[in-house]
Amino acid sequence: MRTKILLIICWFFSVSVIAQEKPIVFKGALIYPITGAPIQNGVLVVHKGRIISVGTAQTTNIPSDAEIRDVSGKMIMPGLVDTHSHLGGPDGGDASSPLSPDTRVLDAVNPTSDGFKKALAGGITTINLMSGSGMLMSGQTIYVKMRDGKLIEDLLITNEKGLYGGLKMANGTNPMRGIAGYPATRAKSAALIRELFTKAVEYKKKMEKAGKDSSKMPERDLRMEPLVEVLNGRRVVHFHTHKANDVLTAIRLAKEFGFRMVLHHVSEGWKVASEIAAAGFPCSIITVDAPGGKLEAMNVSLTTGAALEKAGVLTGFHRDDGITDSRLFLRSAALMAREGMSREEALKAVTINGAKMLDLSSRVGSLEKGKDADLVILSGDPFSVYTKLEQTWVEGIKRFDISIPKDRAFLTGGFEVYSADRSEFHEHREEE
Repeated sequence: MRTKILLIICWFFSVSVIAQEKPIVFKGALIYPITGAPIQNGVLVVHKGRIISVGTAQTTNIPSDAEIRDVSGKMIMPGLVDTHSHLGGPDGGDASSPLSPDTRVLDAVNPTSDGFKKALAGGITTINLMSGSGMLMSGQTIYVKMRDGKLIEDLLITNEKGLYGGLKMANGTNPMRGIAGYPATRAKSAALIRELFTKAVEYKKKMEKAGKDSSKMPERDLRMEPLVEVLNGRRVVHFHTHKANDVLTAIRLAKEFGFRMVLHHVSEGWKVASEIAAAGFPCSIITVDAPGGKLEAMNVSLTTGAALEKAGVLTGFHRDDGITDSRLFLRSAALMAREGMSREEALKAVTINGAKMLDLSSRVGSLEKGKDADLVILSGDPFSVYTKLEQTWVEGIKRFDISIPKDRAFLTGGFEVYSADRSEFHEHREEE
């Protein structure tokens, strides 16, 4: 009897594994690959977390053992890429110093935060998690996938060299705090950044001079190490900036020290679009469709996307959640398109352009063979107010489904939904 039970258990698990190993075919939808023309009555095949093929019903081979999902009348596009988010409580530097390149949001993020469920309800599958902009340097960012996991390590995007991530920097009024050690003017802000990078340049020279001789290496400095990565081009600077003069200061610093940079927010980017284009830096912009916020962002405009596109600037969008709601990410593209940005570029701005800014375009941001199977299924046109996001898939696993009541609640509910879910989570943890 015991042997029989063991055989049944083994059979059950083997069937489960086989089922997971089966290719999944999404058939009949209008597919937006992003890097190619829309495909009517398209076919998308995914297997083991990757895209196997994408094309028309006539040209795409469907594996004989595939699980077929009829999505006729729907629209499929890549999972969205949010280049700037604060979900999960990623606190970095604090009031002890205006320059904290050594702090890591990796050590602060809560991977079980309900905010990630909200992001999935908005179709977001890849996020750049960063700390706030109250410091000139608030720390190291991380790039994560919206996988199911209790540990932050479950969400991290890595490669053979380690983590993918950047360095958060800021200028303008946020770091001008008027307290000891912090700058009180824009000029002093730039001076403090320049002073620290100058030290990093010298530290880098000592490392290079030492070569493989560990006895000649400078004493380890945790503040210098991420800055050397920035100087070597391994780590991208994500620079919070609003006013046109602050944007130009950020560009000036990047050119002086030769680091890669993404300009974030750029509320007055439309004023200096040609200068940004000439400098060659991409912009991650935010869509704010209601009055309010800070004085330095008073000239924010929905025409910024069109202005940057016309100038030839690689442009992406972000939600800055909780400044704006992750569930409404597609609305960023819709509003910018309404004010003159091309439809094609607006869709790229929430997908492939953001992926390029995070050095992840070989993996995410478009529906192409070999890329991660990150996708969203929509009920209609992505820019229509009547369209609903029905499903979000991350690496071939369904992570959001509007037909599931609890998932739907995260799409349509308010604070009470998240509050209730937190209670359930704590009860579950106590039982464990």
